[in-house]
Amino acid sequence: MVNYSGIFNEQGMDYLTYRALIDQLLLEGKATGDVTYDLHYTKMNVQRMNRVDKTISLTDDLTTAIDQLAGNRKFLVITEGWCGDAAQIVPVFNKIATASLGKIDLKFVLRDQNLPLIDAHLTNGGRAIPVLIVLNESADQVLATWAPRPQVLQELLKEWKRETTEMPILAEKLHGWYAKDKTQTTQAELTGLLKGLL
Repeated sequence: MVNYSGIFNEQGMDYLTYRALIDQLLLEGKATGDVTYDLHYTKMNVQRMNRVDKTISLTDDLTTAIDQLAGNRKFLVITEGWCGDAAQIVPVFNKIATASLGKIDLKFVLRDQNLPLIDAHLTNGGRAIPVLIVLNESADQVLATWAPRPQVLQELLKEWKRETTEMPILAEKLHGWYAKDKTQTTQAELTGLLKGLL
């Protein structure tokens, strides 16, 4: 059984700490993963996170859903610095937590350091990230989950994988979709998730 409150309280990093860890590892020629190719993806993802941080504006619907939240929640996010989807999405989680004015406490943990946790939240049998786990105020009960990307993109990715298995081509399509969407679909799905918590 997963000890959510222990993971949240003892291992969870806030957004600035998570971002600083990625930057520090890059200075040391490392990534949050174990593989050297992760460095290339991590560098690009830092730029992606910076862009989303600067450009994101929460929709009125999402802002209303945040304002209407009754009680406090914990957001536990499983992620890694090399993950392209995470780079496009974790800044949205941070913006939501910031807009909640303390109602949402957001923490990040690394997937590969928390295998029992990710294995309790697989997507189609895989360790896909990011995973958002919404917990109650005491962080001992899972209220909702969301992962690893918007549903429409999940379906598109399945189609694209039937056409090619070459990661650079898939990554270009994926990030092209994110660039055009400008977090709107992610925000719409997270609005629905928050409304389900009311």
